[in-house]
Amino acid sequence: EAVAAGGGAATPTNFLDALRNFFAPDDDAAPPDGIAEAHALKAALERSDEELSNLVQGLNGGYVPAQPGGDVLRDGVGVLPTGRNIYALDPYRMPSKAAFIRGKLAAERVLEQHLAANGGAYPETVAVTMWGLDSIKTKGESVGMALAFIGAVPVAEGTGRVARFDLVPLEDLGRPRIDVLASLSGIFRDTFENVILLLDDLTERAAAADEPVEMNFVKKHAQELAADGVERPAARLFSNPAGDYGSMVNERVGAGDWTTSDELGDTWASRNSFSYGRGDQGSNRADVLQKLLKTTERVVQEIDSVEYGLTDIQEYYANTGALKTAAESAGDRDVAVSIVEAFTDDADGPRPRDLEDVLRLEYRSKLLNPKWSDAMLEQGSGGAYEISSRFTAMVGWGAVASVDDFVFDGAAERYALDDRVSETLRTANPEAYRNMLSRLLEAAGRGMWSADEDTLQKIRDKYDDADDAVEGVAPTAVAL
Repeated sequence: EAVAAGGGAATPTNFLDALRNFFAPDDDAAPPDGIAEAHALKAALERSDEELSNLVQGLNGGYVPAQPGGDVLRDGVGVLPTGRNIYALDPYRMPSKAAFIRGKLAAERVLEQHLAANGGAYPETVAVTMWGLDSIKTKGESVGMALAFIGAVPVAEGTGRVARFDLVPLEDLGRPRIDVLASLSGIFRDTFENVILLLDDLTERAAAADEPVEMNFVKKHAQELAADGVERPAARLFSNPAGDYGSMVNERVGAGDWTTSDELGDTWASRNSFSYGRGDQGSNRADVLQKLLKTTERVVQEIDSVEYGLTDIQEYYANTGALKTAAESAGDRDVAVSIVEAFTDDADGPRPRDLEDVLRLEYRSKLLNPKWSDAMLEQGSGGAYEISSRFTAMVGWGAVASVDDFVFDGAAERYALDDRVSETLRTANPEAYRNMLSRLLEAAGRGMWSADEDTLQKIRDKYDDADDAVEGVAPTAVAL
């Protein structure tokens, strides 16, 4: 049974739509399917008393049936009944029906976003980041986005396991097939081998499809690579070397060991030039990667958590940001980034936003928000560390994208120039405090921040005092 298919009756976008179809079905919908789904849901909800019976069963040392966990609004009847020994997901059912629907909606809106910004022209290649934990939480929405860009749908066996990804006919797709550079995290690479094999099979078939190259960018790029004598020209799934993890960009930013943004892009590319697929367990295919980077016009990153965003941890700028920089260097043009938040929807589904807008919102709501900073200050050394790590990430984003002056201005005013706050930070965690001052001076020195000389001199003076305190020179330091 196909999880989704081009043409035919409209697929409900979520569980609420399924209920609406049940009570007020469309003329084109198939009422028996809606009725069957509603009855199955009702029957599963009525078994909620099994939560108590299975709890007692487990306490008595008995067997509690296993079942994937999830959200009934996102995942439907498959996560019911409750009261089971839940696990994250079955990788052979990824993407789930809900994840594919949401991923497809997100991809369509990313294309709308791109068309509006580029005079109605489609991108030839879109880079989609696929991270392990994100995919576990969303049941594979990033995979759903990649399928939608290429123009494909998952097809499931009778057991519900996804058996293959089928190409949607061009006449049903109604647009060109967009080539996809899939940037896999090490955890995704190691956890979802079955999905990697299915995606690799899909890109091979897309590259060989009997379609005009102007309507199939996967085929266009594969033919150009083949003409250059490149092996595996349809390879599209790239990650770190087998058994290795990380782009190393955050290490270079943390150590200040870089001169230009292009260097960081090159670091990302050198660490992510290893392709995966059928019979391919990490071959270095830098030539294929560079071709894809050269034609990449947009990067798509999904955020799965309200707790940690782009500005909170180093991995976002070190991967998504550095990928953007690598593509800009290869293609000698600006590359846009679309951020898709998995935890929120507009009225009609996920709505991607530009990277720059998300960064501004996050900085205003966290680092520059007095309520947030006061809460961090109350946490003592740990809170100071959290603030300090965001200063490092701020410089990281300044290196691979851009950070507005008002962010650096506000950070300096709040954490460095406010004597009460700076003394609290220095006392709580001298190392973290010194790092904050150092990052502000670094940002100014690298041309990221246009600060006036008076402000910089005040920060230099405070840095000297902080450095002395850390090294045990200042009178207030504790002798060991």
